Amino acid sequence: MNEINVVPYIDVMLVLLVIFMVTAPLITPGVVDLPSVGKSSVAPATPLEVVIREDASIIVRDRDAKGAVQDEKRIAKGELAAIVKAKQARNADQPVVISADKNVKYEAVLEVMDELQKQAVKRVGLSVKPAQ
Repeated sequence: MNEINVVPYIDVMLVLLVIFMVTAPLITPGVVDLPSVGKSSVAPATPLEVVIREDASIIVRDRDAKGAVQDEKRIAKGELAAIVKAKQARNADQPVVISADKNVKYEAVLEVMDELQKQAVKRVGLSVKPAQ
């Protein structure tokens, strides 16, 4: 027999074609949320800063729109949720930034992040110092 049998190859190609046709509509394309002119003119909310010191003490800093410290107080871990909830009552999209000393244990930062996650705080970030 000196001819190549191409029927199995055609069967495989048809099966692959059917698989791609079925799965293609299920793939969600990446959506880019571009800012509009109305949104860009509104100043973003200043974040509530949670500072974790090396001795595991927590300080909450509230800044005004210009970035100046408006209120700074030392709190216990249990009070953090109440303070963030009070700020979120005024502004639902209130961002929270965690600033930890570089010698703080990773576990202490995770405990604060876990507490904020339990309280359904959506916008939580970590503050870092850019490399020189």
